[in-house]
Amino acid sequence: MIRSAFRPPIRSLIAAACVAMLATGCVHGRLDAPATPQGRLDAARLPQIDAAVQEAIAAHKLPGAVVHVEHEGAVYEQAYGKLSYEPDARAVHTGTLFDAASLSKVLSTAPSVLKLAEEGRIALDARLTDYFPECANGGKETITIRHLLTHSSGLPAGLPAKPTWHGDAAAHALACSQVVTHPPGTFFRYSDINYILLGQLVHKVSGMPLDEFARTRIFEPLRMRDTGYLPLRRPGSDAALIAPTQKGREGEGSAHGDLAPGQLLQGVVHDPTARRMDGVAGSAGVFTTAHDIARYARMLLNNGELDGVRILSPESVRLLTTVQSPGGIEALRGLGMDINSPYAVRPRGAVFPVGSYGHTGFTGCVLWIDPGSRSFYVLLSNRVYPDDKSNVLELYTRLGTLAAESAGVAKPPGSPAVAATH
Repeated sequence: MIRSAFRPPIRSLIAAACVAMLATGCVHGRLDAPATPQGRLDAARLPQIDAAVQEAIAAHKLPGAVVHVEHEGAVYEQAYGKLSYEPDARAVHTGTLFDAASLSKVLSTAPSVLKLAEEGRIALDARLTDYFPECANGGKETITIRHLLTHSSGLPAGLPAKPTWHGDAAAHALACSQVVTHPPGTFFRYSDINYILLGQLVHKVSGMPLDEFARTRIFEPLRMRDTGYLPLRRPGSDAALIAPTQKGREGEGSAHGDLAPGQLLQGVVHDPTARRMDGVAGSAGVFTTAHDIARYARMLLNNGELDGVRILSPESVRLLTTVQSPGGIEALRGLGMDINSPYAVRPRGAVFPVGSYGHTGFTGCVLWIDPGSRSFYVLLSNRVYPDDKSNVLELYTRLGTLAAESAGVAKPPGSPAVAATH
């Protein structure tokens, strides 16, 4: 099932898209960004986007999804499938709330750190131990805040699950006990520990927990009304309307061994480390909608401002979205965004150039932005339902390529084929 929301700039594009979608219906959606004369989307590509997602749903790669493609105010937003594979499951709609997983790193944690840096309360080149002296062991003495933001700290990928632990203080103690495997600034490893420490840094410096800081300083000013941590604590929340993720099974693997058989995560964060931290972590925990992420993307394309409200300074946007990795490291990252690491290859697709940027989330989420064409796309899904075994990397590639082509981005001559790496 598809629920459609069209926000293109001219009536002819609405008509063309509706003709292509007669089998599933066409509904005019909310208009949040006025189209510019340059804004357009190639209507011929839009049914191909639909087909790519529908094929993945038919193959049980994911039960449902929302896709948002935008170019200078021309918007194509679609909802597909259902919240789960059960016959009586609710249909996904464009306002469905999804667990954004590691998109939390760039929607919440990195911009929070950069806002505090703008205010002079965090020094990006300061050492981690300047803020957390208790971390001065195991080769961590030379880790800087930049190293954490660019995943070049040399820290392991994640916190151990055993022995059993719980709470933010326990997570911090574990993070501070880790030993680096490479000298800081010399090696790229994507690490949740980096962003767990950054989220705790926001709390220490601002005096507000990360979820409160992000809500008051980023989400609310940007009118990301559906975005935040701990969605079930919001007034009027209904878990049945949130896309579910993991379901506990007998003999569950170690990563989700804390789920009882039959227990369903619906409105509770999927990431087990964030769950042990009561749902708020610098690495994961944000729930959001495609509509809200689109507002965030527009803000970045507009140098940190949207609808007359400044969220980040132009310098913070530059640091977040352009290469800031230490010299000699081939994986290129901003102070948050992925630009050209092995994880960028799939969501970037075969057309968006290096220099575009974005991030993915383990639950099946993508935000990818091309500043050159001023276009972007969002994918929100729950591909981890019910057992996190499905793989949607091919779908990332198809959507990244089609989104770029729909915005008129030309594939560079002689550009290599998309690699098969994650």
